[in-house]
Amino acid sequence: MKKLFAMIVGLLFICASAFAAININTATQQQLESLNGIGPVKAKAIIDYRTKNGAFKSVDDLKKVSGIGDKTLEKLRKDIAVSGASAAPAAVPAKAAAPAGKPVTTKKEASKPVAKK
Repeated sequence: MKKLFAMIVGLLFICASAFAAININTATQQQLESLNGIGPVKAKAIIDYRTKNGAFKSVDDLKKVSGIGDKTLEKLRKDIAVSGASAAPAAVPAKAAAPAGKPVTTKKEASKPVAKK
């Protein structure tokens, strides 16, 4: 039951993160890299541009960043914003630990006779 609950909570978290926009004025490199089409180089270029020139006033200002063109901007438009809080990148839920139980025995161990005292 706990596993099911943990899986449902994890799924809800992932879904909620998927619909929240990333604020390009406050996003970390990791958050920017979570966007489709943005790798480490473009994420760093966005942060460098933002540091040098100040906050983006509109989403269209992102085209001023080296490596970001019309096609990239159109892919990103629904996932980015210039205000509000940035969504955390979607986390991959960790596997739940196997419940403690009887130790697994191999065929050889099972066929060994038990020594008597």
